[in-house]
Formats: sequence, C-alpha cells, structure tokens
Amino acid sequence: MKVTPESFVEKFKLEKQADDAEKRIAMISTHGYVAAEPPLGMPDTGGQVVFVIELSRKLAQLGYQVDIWTRQFEGQVAEEEVDEGVRILRVPCGGDEFIAKEFLHEWIPEWARNAMARINAEGLSYEFVNSHYWDAGIAGEIVSNNLGCPHVHTPHSVGTWKRRKMETDFPNDKESFDEVYNFTTRIEHEQKIYDSCAIVVATSPIQMDLFFEDYGLPEEKVAMIPPGYDDTRFYPVSEASRESLREKFGFEGRVITSIGRLSRNKGFDLLVDAFAVVAKRFNDVRLFMPLGSESEGQAEDPMLNDIVKQIHELGLQDRVTITQSLEDDLMPDFYRASDLFCLPSRYEPFGMTAVEAMASGAPTIVTTNGGLYRTLEYGKDALYADSFDALDYGITMCKALAHPTISQRLSENGSQKARSLFTWSGIAQQLIAAVEGVENDPSSPEKLMPVA
Repeated sequence: MKVTPESFVEKFKLEKQADDAEKRIAMISTHGYVAAEPPLGMPDTGGQVVFVIELSRKLAQLGYQVDIWTRQFEGQVAEEEVDEGVRILRVPCGGDEFIAKEFLHEWIPEWARNAMARINAEGLSYEFVNSHYWDAGIAGEIVSNNLGCPHVHTPHSVGTWKRRKMETDFPNDKESFDEVYNFTTRIEHEQKIYDSCAIVVATSPIQMDLFFEDYGLPEEKVAMIPPGYDDTRFYPVSEASRESLREKFGFEGRVITSIGRLSRNKGFDLLVDAFAVVAKRFNDVRLFMPLGSESEGQAEDPMLNDIVKQIHELGLQDRVTITQSLEDDLMPDFYRASDLFCLPSRYEPFGMTAVEAMASGAPTIVTTNGGLYRTLEYGKDALYADSFDALDYGITMCKALAHPTISQRLSENGSQKARSLFTWSGIAQQLIAAVEGVENDPSSPEKLMPVA
C-alpha cells in the first residue's frame, strides 16, 4: 500500500490509540475476605490479602489497570474500588457461606464460569493473570487459557513442605492431616498448576528449593520475588515519638510483641513458653499479643482458651496481655512502640509482619522454620531461633534485651535491610520484568482447561 501523508497520519493515530489503550492485569485471590481495607485476623485473611492489595496498588502506579478477582459471599458487594486503577471484582460460587481455603477448590470451576461470563460481558482482556495460592491457581489456569494470556502463579505456601514439617513435628496427628488440611488433593493440584503455568513465583529461597526438588520444575520457570511492604507507612521514628506511642498503647516497662491469627502454625503457644524463660530473668519485661480469631467470637476460640490456660499455669497472667487483632492503620505505630518483635511461626513461607516490624525500626526475631531468615544476617539485620525450641527462642530474646548495643544495631540495620530488599515498588517492577517476553500457548490440548 502506498503511504500518503494522510494515510500516515491516520496510521500514527491508530498506533497511538493502541499504545494508550489500558493495559490490564488480573490478580486472582479467591479465598478469605479480600477488601480495600481487609479485616485482618478473619478466617483465611492475613498476609496474602495484604500482598495482593499492595502489589496491585504499585502495579497501578506503573500504569496498569488492575482487577482483583475474588469470591463473593456473605452479601458482599460485587465490585469495590481500592485505589485509582485498582478494583475488586467479586464472583459468587458455592453459595453465600464462608468456605475454608483447603476445600474451596471444589467450587472453583463454577467460579471460573461466572468470572469468564463477566469478563466476556465487559470485553476485558489482560496482559497476564497472577493467581495466589492453589485454589486461585486452578482458577488462574482456566481464565488465562480461555483468554490466551500468560499465567503467573504465586503459591505463598507449598503443600509438600507444610505436610512434611507437620508429619515430623506432630507424628501422632498424621492420620488426621488430610481430613483437616487436604494435603493429597492440594499437592496434586499444585503439581498441575506449576507444570502448566508460565511462571511460578518463589517468595523465599526455601520455596525455590522446594519447586526444584519436590515438584521437578526447571530453573527457567521459577522467579524469585519476595513479598514487599509499604515504605510510605512503615519506617522508624525518633525516640521521643516512640515514647508517645508507648503511652498510646499503654506499654509499661519493656514490651515484647507479636501479632497474627490464632492458628496452630503461628506458634503463639510456643512464644508463651519462650517468654517464661525471659520472665525469670527480667522483671520489667511484658508480652503483648493482638490475636485475630478463626472463630466468630474470639472469647469462644478453643486455641485462645488453651493459651490463656497455659499463661495461668506458668504464672504469667500479670505479664502477658492478649487483645483482639489491631486495625491496619495502627500497625506501623504498634511496631514502632515495640522493644522487641517476635515471629514465632511453626511454618512461615516468608513472614510479612517481621518485615514490617524491621522496617519500622523494631528489633526483630524470626523463626528458622521459614524463609525470611535466609535473607537476613544474624546479629546485624535480625536474630533468629528455632520456634520448636522454647529455650532457644527464649534465650535469643534475652540476648536482645540484655545487650542494648545488639538491640540498637538490629533496629538500624533491620530497617535498612527492609528498604533495600522489600519495598512494593521494587516487587512490582520485578514481577513485570519476569513476565516480559513470556509466551503462552493456550491452544495446547494438555494445558487447556475449559470453562464449561
């Protein structure tokens, strides 16, 4: 075709319109209470929801429109705006009741049919789909293959690792694990998802090793991208500001803190045993734990009752305070007011609260039963201990409390380490870079998972 000046101008206009067209990313996180202001501490609602929301915000700042696809239940609205360029789209499946993440996969085909109906009705297309956890991974494969775009899967935790750790540490309960955690079905689906998606995201070196050793993935299929934190919210403050914050939370003496959901794998009972070691050596130290309950009412939660009984048996009722989980806007000040923050999880793929605590200037102890400690230098960025060994964990806390120079070093270097490795802006850029150049062939018969 001969290009005249007029046709050249028209061609330029069409190309510019194509360049200016909205580039969209689909984030899929089907379980739990996904919301612009997530109710952290509710069942299946914790670090993963924060991860998805914050990553989506940063991707939007890079120029993308981001749709966060999740499940609609308990009368939730179908659509919610998170921020400019980010919205939550809720799709029903399996009725209106809450469904635990271990068993939500049974309704994912229904969810995907409903999601695709809305995608087709709105004429949506996506640069790529990023799914989170194995239930959403099933959905991600269906949606990406029907749309012909790459599927990036972020597992957050790995079934083989969790099952192996629990069988080792709780051999007497082994027969009940499949009934409670659905490990066999989960691992089968994980293998299928990892084999068929374009990229699997490891959030820690431990996860990367597992993908190679347990699932046989090739190195070129795995991208190492850690979780991030919002550096506009979590940062250190002056000592004078800290004292004001301590008054705000009613902290007296030195205060060790931890926070999370009342779940067996979070290790709060182990932390209480470890604190008993500390309490014998320091009269001015207290333990403060805001705990979200898996039950509707915290007071009726059997795990909470067990911990309260444990505290009384150890004679620590005047030294340990348990409250309901904190509102998200209080979290930065909570960390800043802490003299020592502890992550005592039995199993922790990463440990987002520990990163936020470090970023806020709190000296931090992490568990060796997780992935974060492998990125940190002991005694400089943080301390770490075995959360299955109460004495080891307790003595480690004592070291930070007994030596102010150690505590000060952890506070300063920990915040610097967090800023250098874990900001959301950097994480978003790493994700985009990992997807660039990926080719996805949705027509491959062994990969295609039809909606109907």
